[in-house]
Amino acid sequence: QVQLVESGGGLVQAGGSLRLSCVAFGGSVSTYVMGWFRQPPGKEREFVTSISWWNGSDSDYADSVKGRFTISRDNAKNTVYLQMNSLNPEDTARYFCAVGPKYYTRDKNPASYNSWGQGTQVTVSS
Repeated sequence: QVQLVESGGGLVQAGGSLRLSCVAFGGSVSTYVMGWFRQPPGKEREFVTSISWWNGSDSDYADSVKGRFTISRDNAKNTVYLQMNSLNPEDTARYFCAVGPKYYTRDKNPASYNSWGQGTQVTVSS
């Protein structure tokens, strides 16, 4: 199965920005939906955003991140990105990317995704 590796997390002050990357190894994900999820301390994993890799113009965002986060992809690099701006402490979580279905249904359920990466920690201080 494809392996996903996230990077780009770290410690940032409120109002700052980070760009996360997710690189897929061992197989192409260019025809699959890709998603970003996050898991805050003591909470369950939650949907952040997703994108159709066969149609890069199709994307969806959780209400909490709309206008601040942007998902994008580079099929030539087998990579998906998450640009995070105007970060606040509520964004503190471990962020994961995952492979979804081939057809974009805007499914926000983590169970619909597989081939999860190990995650990268994002901590936002006040």
